[in-house]
Amino acid sequence: MKIKLLAILAFLALAAQALAANYPIRADRRLTPGKFCEPQLATEYRYQEQIPYCERDVTTELKNEIFAAYRKLGYTLNSANRSDYKIDHYIPLCLGGSNDRTNLWPQHVSIYNITDSIEALTCEKLQQNRINRRDAVTVLLTVKNDLSKAKEAMKYLRSL
Repeated sequence: MKIKLLAILAFLALAAQALAANYPIRADRRLTPGKFCEPQLATEYRYQEQIPYCERDVTTELKNEIFAAYRKLGYTLNSANRSDYKIDHYIPLCLGGSNDRTNLWPQHVSIYNITDSIEALTCEKLQQNRINRRDAVTVLLTVKNDLSKAKEAMKYLRSL
C-alpha cells in the first residue's frame, strides 16, 4: 500500500511538473493512437512470433511536423529546449511498431528516463520468448499511459 501511494504521489508530482512546463506526459491518442509496422514495409521478421520489423526511419521533417501537431494542441514544446525531447515510437520498433506519424510523439526527458528502461527490458523479454507481443505491448503501453505503473511493470518483467 505504501509503495502504491508513493508511486501515485510521484506520478502526480510529474503531472504537476508537466503542466507547469506544458509538455505532454503521455501520447495524445487523437494524434498518436499507435500503429504496427505493416508487413509490406517490414525489413525483416523478428523473434519466434515472426513480428514484422520496420527499420528506424523518421525524417527531421516528420519530427518537426509531430512537434507542430502537438503545439496545435496547446503544448509549448519550446524549440530552444529541443534536447529535452525525443520523438518516441509509442509502440516501439522492437515490438513491431511503425514509423508512421500515428505512432510518434514528442517525449520529454523526464518521461523517457522512466519508460526507456522498461521498454528495453520488455523487448529483451520478447526476444527471449518469455512474453508474447500482445502482452509486451499491453505492459509497455500501460506504463506509457500511466507512469505510476512503472515500478509494478518492472517488477513483473524482471520476474519473467
